[in-house]
Amino acid sequence: MSMKYTEDHEWVSVDGDTATFGITVYAAEQLGDVVFVELPAVGKILAKGDDAAVVESVKAASEVFAPVSGEVVAVNDVLTDVPETVNAAAEGDGWFVRIKLSDPSEVDAMMDADAYKAHVDAQ
Repeated sequence: MSMKYTEDHEWVSVDGDTATFGITVYAAEQLGDVVFVELPAVGKILAKGDDAAVVESVKAASEVFAPVSGEVVAVNDVLTDVPETVNAAAEGDGWFVRIKLSDPSEVDAMMDADAYKAHVDAQ
């Protein structure tokens, strides 16, 4: 499945009943150099819109909201030691969380790449 995007600049990629998410390249560029990432505990239950992670950069600290609901099944431990991975590959190796979806239809309401680009261009 292709990536989907939120208005809060998170991306989601779904494989079966598991979604991987992180922040978009645009969000990483706006933050600047990422120096710290706080991730949720595996097993934590998140509802869409909950605070899921914190990203700190040289400019600011920002909450990352859960774009979907479910149980955290994995976190990207690489970001603990190498937070700049978010800047290098925000929509790839810089992923934050894998979550077992409790409501897969939440993904359907998100923007596709073209709609997200239009959203960013309008800002």
